[in-house]
Amino acid sequence: MDSTEVNSQRRTFSIKLWPPSENTRQMLVERMTNNLTTKSIFTQKYGTLSKEEAEENAKGIEDMAFVVADQHYEKEPDGDGGSAVQLYAKECSKLILNVLKKGSSNKDNKEAVTSGNLDAPSESVNVIDAPHDSQNGDAPSESVNVIDAPREVVGGDAPSEFVGGDAPSESLNGDAPSQSVFDISKGQRTFIEAKEAQELLKPLQELGNSFTKICFSNISFGLEAAKVAEPILVSVKEQLKEVDLSDFIAGRSEEEALEVMKIFSAALEGSFLKYLNLSENALGEKGVRAFGALLKSQTCLEELYLINDGISEDAARAVCELIPSTEKLSVLHFHNNMTGDEGAVAIAEIVKRSPSLQNFRCSSTRIGCKGGVALCNSLGSCAHLTKLDLQDNMFGVEVGVSLSKALTNHAELREVYLSYLNLEDEGAIAIVNALKDSAPCLEVLEMNGNDMTVKAAPAVAACMEAKQFLANLILAENELKDEGAIQISRAIEGHAHLKKIDLSSNKIRRAGARQLAQAVVQKTDFKLLNINGNFISEEGIDEVKNLFKKCPEMLGPLDDNEPDGIDDDDEECDEEDNENELEPKMKNLEVS
Repeated sequence: MDSTEVNSQRRTFSIKLWPPSENTRQMLVERMTNNLTTKSIFTQKYGTLSKEEAEENAKGIEDMAFVVADQHYEKEPDGDGGSAVQLYAKECSKLILNVLKKGSSNKDNKEAVTSGNLDAPSESVNVIDAPHDSQNGDAPSESVNVIDAPREVVGGDAPSEFVGGDAPSESLNGDAPSQSVFDISKGQRTFIEAKEAQELLKPLQELGNSFTKICFSNISFGLEAAKVAEPILVSVKEQLKEVDLSDFIAGRSEEEALEVMKIFSAALEGSFLKYLNLSENALGEKGVRAFGALLKSQTCLEELYLINDGISEDAARAVCELIPSTEKLSVLHFHNNMTGDEGAVAIAEIVKRSPSLQNFRCSSTRIGCKGGVALCNSLGSCAHLTKLDLQDNMFGVEVGVSLSKALTNHAELREVYLSYLNLEDEGAIAIVNALKDSAPCLEVLEMNGNDMTVKAAPAVAACMEAKQFLANLILAENELKDEGAIQISRAIEGHAHLKKIDLSSNKIRRAGARQLAQAVVQKTDFKLLNINGNFISEEGIDEVKNLFKKCPEMLGPLDDNEPDGIDDDDEECDEEDNENELEPKMKNLEVS
């Protein structure tokens, strides 16, 4: 197996959904026991069981459902187990409802579990989160959430968020934990009207519910659905701390979408939110102002997300105008908007009013020199920044110098993403010099595609040498060449925490590639060296591969290298030589 194939396998993220762990199975039994003994829409209809009966039946239900799902998985051993999880949920749902319908007779309940009667009832108890599909227009069946689907990670670090649902909370006393997250975002995007909304939002109407976070993302609310949601949201808004309304009006006309936004805004006005996500809604200025009532009432906001929202110059001004207080704001994301310079000035004002800001993302927002300078000047007052992402803007050298001045005050910085900003050598050198003397615990530095040349290499190397906690160094698509690669490799020789280096597409040849490989191959925690897209000779490639023969997964693909590659400097030299040779010949040329 060659290194390309190994690397391809290494990069593939594998999530194993089946079988569930023993802890997950036991938690499911506890959840079902709790649902059989406490009041709900089902036990009100069919009655509850004693704790002993409920526990015995829950164990029987889980055992039978596990056997059925496991047999299904045996037939598809190469799958990720997703279909087995779905079947596990389905069998549990059927059997728990059968038990409830039989009532509180231990004998009858045992029969209900073991009889093998798997006919689907008209109602279902949702014991494992599975996507609801309402595209056929029918109202989804009533459900009681017992446990989220088990998710175990194989062959990689655990993702920061669970796939398809939130992790079940834990309870110290061993009882089934109470729900705090109401999430209807799973599954395919669905358009809903009044009837579907009434069914979906039923759990929010239950007395004593403990929901503190709601997520309506991926569900497109029409006007009538919004009117159904309004009084429900009013009834729970005082207990809500987190609201996710990202992508909740997709496919609606502008007129209807704006009206829906106003309804949700009015319903949630006066809530004390810590987290608000309005991303993926193409807001523009009209949309931002449609949420005016909600935004104006927020005084405790800690996280605000306005990603891919059409935040233009006017929309940015509206955001700045409508949010009354950002003193507690620690996360602010504006990725992928059309903010421009004037919009950046408005965002800069928000940043200036946010002394607690820790995580700031303003990437792919079409900001140029004027807006970039304003933004960087404001960042100077955010001394608690730990993560800064300004990628893919049109900053230029002047903004790089301004940013370097701001970064001298950021001792807590851990991650810095500054790719594709047209920094050139002058801007890049200013920034890495500033980081060298600040940010002692820097872990990630990305500066791809900034036209850095060998001139910047000494400053980059000096900065790297001072960053002993550095884990990821990403400098792809520059022109550091062999000299730069060798200087950087020497600077990182003693780094114990280093995990990834990307110097792809940097016009590196055999000597630089060999030096980089030797610098990282013996590091215990190192994961990946990417030097693809360079000018490494065939002999150099073989040499590097040989260094990694005991750990080929640590070396990225090398299939895009150009062994005979000629860089611009070489071409210029060749042209000059040709001109020098031709000049005397031209003098002696006779024209007939």
